[in-house]
Amino acid sequence: MVLVASGWLLSPAISHAQRGLPSMGDGADMTTSEERRLGDRIIRELYRDPDYIDDPILNEYVQTLFQQLLKAARERGELSQELEERFAWEVLLGRDRTVNAFALPGGYFGVHLGLVGVVSTRDELASVLAHELSHVTQRHISRLIAQQNRQTPLMLGALVLGALAASKNPEAAQAMMVGGQALAVQNQLNFSRDMEREADRVGYGLMAPAGFAPQGFVSMFDKLQQANRINDNGSWPYLRSHPLTSQRMADMHSRIPQGAAPAPPPTLEHAMMAARARVLMRPGVDAWRQWELEPRSTGFAARPAAQQAAGWYAAVLSAVQLQDVAQAREGLKGLDEAVQGDAPAMRQARLLAAEVDMAAGDPRAAAARLAPVQSAAAASRTTLTAADLGLGDDAPAASARQPSAAATAPGGTSRPELVLRTQALLRRGASADMTGPLQNWLASHPRDAGVWQLLAGVWQQQGQPLRAVRAEAEAQAARYDYAAAVDRFKAGQDLSRKSAAAADYIEASIIDTRLRDMQAKLKEQAAER
Repeated sequence: MVLVASGWLLSPAISHAQRGLPSMGDGADMTTSEERRLGDRIIRELYRDPDYIDDPILNEYVQTLFQQLLKAARERGELSQELEERFAWEVLLGRDRTVNAFALPGGYFGVHLGLVGVVSTRDELASVLAHELSHVTQRHISRLIAQQNRQTPLMLGALVLGALAASKNPEAAQAMMVGGQALAVQNQLNFSRDMEREADRVGYGLMAPAGFAPQGFVSMFDKLQQANRINDNGSWPYLRSHPLTSQRMADMHSRIPQGAAPAPPPTLEHAMMAARARVLMRPGVDAWRQWELEPRSTGFAARPAAQQAAGWYAAVLSAVQLQDVAQAREGLKGLDEAVQGDAPAMRQARLLAAEVDMAAGDPRAAAARLAPVQSAAAASRTTLTAADLGLGDDAPAASARQPSAAATAPGGTSRPELVLRTQALLRRGASADMTGPLQNWLASHPRDAGVWQLLAGVWQQQGQPLRAVRAEAEAQAARYDYAAAVDRFKAGQDLSRKSAAAADYIEASIIDTRLRDMQAKLKEQAAER
């Protein structure tokens, strides 16, 4: 489900502004700040959805693809500096097994694990992300809201939430969209043909500059067309919000040059990440048992390398879900053999092995697998103090967004290693060494709620309850739950009154400042209702 509107289509390489050509609307009737506020309101609800998942491994993989596309959009002039700075550019993952992805106001995007699990290559997944990204960079959402000038943005926000709820609970969705007028607006939230073609063509133009095979667009269309013919059980909602037309398909096919090299085969890493998505969708005990036994099936050894890597990965992760640690360890041997020589796949196997160690109750082994290899220069970097964190504007700028897949903490540690190692050391009661890396990460990713929560645990373990309470409050603020953030900051104030330590005095000053910020934002939220 995506909010979109039509617009004048240009060559993918040149933006409207560069060509000076007319458009059907530039979204000027709704400012970027207004659109961002509307997106924030919607995303608050999605963070509360039990299907929302902060899996550091899958998040990193999807964010890597998305950041490559975002960079290409910037370089090709499709993404203005104002839009980049004001919008969130965050991708949220949901456990939903349906094949779906959507864009929301303010640069928020949702991807269901069902989509990640069904695409065959990273290029196919990138084509969907490129399409959704183009809806936002072309300001389709604000144009649509401008067309519906008799409807308030808040009503549209409620309609979007209702549409997203429809796949899980149609009755709840109907309750959120009562009234003939609301339903009439809902009918116009689907893509028009012009919108679809524009997002296709602009998105297609991002593929090659971002490092993806443009054929991914065509193969994804072919997959959607096949599903459209044989599947109408609701598992492909992407087909309903993005209806296929023969013109769209012909347009994409015609863009592949004659004699172009075939699309590259699936990478081992993508096959493993697709397998992870399928397992984490919670398909049920029967499916997990089937995947756990699959590597022993007849003919498994004759399958292509990517299928073998995916099979072993699914078998190990399914064994973890079934709490069969012995079988998981046995499967790791087969996985290690299947990925030898492929560095990205070997890294994913190592991360999975650390998860197996944790499931086996051996956090020491997990932490050892994830120990960073730091240079002397990296190890000597100064750790940021608490005063360096949490005082910035609550609206993230370009350098203060959700964790980018390509981003690393000092010393070369990426988010999955950072998160998993911290979890392991917390279980060992030896997390003191993680304070610096966590604070350094949050200095550049202040909206990373998951890492804030980990830092709260580390500080609690170190006997610094005031800092722990503040970190808990920052985690709530990062999810736009300002009421919960105010509650935790007030708890911090109460705690600070009982302490005379100089360090706590500084921390109390930070809490006072942040509490005023959150109270102001809570009033803004109340005014929107």
